[in-house]
Amino acid sequence: MDIKNDIEEAIIDPRAKDIPRITLRAFRGETDFGKILAVIHGCAAVDGLERAEQLEDIVNTYTHLHHCDPYTDMLFAEVEGEVVGYCRTWWEVEGSGRWVGFQLGNVLPRWRRMGIGSTLLGFTEQRLRQIASQLKKNGELPLDAACLLDNFVSSTEKDRINLLERRNYQAVRYAFEMVRPNLENIPDLPLPAGVEVRPVEARHMRLIWEASNEAFRDHWGYIPDPWEGFEQMMDDPDFDPSLWRVAWQGDQIAGMVLSFTNKDENEKYGRKRGYMENICVQRRWRRQGLAKALIAASLRALKERGMTEAGLGVDSENTSGALHLYEFMGYHVMKRSTIYRKPVDFKL
Repeated sequence: MDIKNDIEEAIIDPRAKDIPRITLRAFRGETDFGKILAVIHGCAAVDGLERAEQLEDIVNTYTHLHHCDPYTDMLFAEVEGEVVGYCRTWWEVEGSGRWVGFQLGNVLPRWRRMGIGSTLLGFTEQRLRQIASQLKKNGELPLDAACLLDNFVSSTEKDRINLLERRNYQAVRYAFEMVRPNLENIPDLPLPAGVEVRPVEARHMRLIWEASNEAFRDHWGYIPDPWEGFEQMMDDPDFDPSLWRVAWQGDQIAGMVLSFTNKDENEKYGRKRGYMENICVQRRWRRQGLAKALIAASLRALKERGMTEAGLGVDSENTSGALHLYEFMGYHVMKRSTIYRKPVDFKL
């Protein structure tokens, strides 16, 4: 077995060692993008996920990574030259000061229950432990900072849920995928006095990014959205800020709803769905009906663009009452996802 990327034997599941001609290797650059895409699509149906990425989407993602070096933070599993699974990790620091190491991993269905998934998870855990230790050693992270390992998993990803629970991850939070099944009977709701929606211009992008981060600062698990993430959104083939509804009062952004469509996804699943994200209102403009008005305006914008339904994601325990707001605006819960976490064990 050819094991690179400083992988220790201790993290390799004994079952994986018994697979003939298996190789664990590091990221090799852009030649791996198509292989990542093939694994994503090869897992989607079995895991109950809707995935419609194209190669350009993978390129866009890997062009804007934050706190992630794919050459050290990824591991690929190959059998006879075919990539059958891969994993990647990155990290962020919450507003509370907690360090969070994020993990994703995919293994093609026919290669599951052979120890590959647990080997990939062992690698990401080890890599994140190394990163957190180094940050503390360098003084970039307080010695007493809490460090957590994080996985975001859909309720339909049964194999990954089983793996995480076997590795002592605990469910700490839930999120819902919600859909408004039609774009009829959209209420006509007024903006608060003195607030207006203006067309989005290129010079507004930094201000919108900053205002979104500020508005989410008091939410659970708040992590500042890195500029790289905003750039990734702007480089997406479907990027269309004419769908955004950003409310201003004077030179201050009061709130926003950033909508988008996904052409490839709609074609693949035979629908016309638009999405809303970064739904937020700054503190001084809350409790004035601004969120409702912006959502209604965004629904109308999606309808005018030819969409027939709308989707969004929400933290199930959002303290601002977002879940009830979306239900009031006609959305229904369609699916649940779970955030699994466990502390980093520095004793290993």
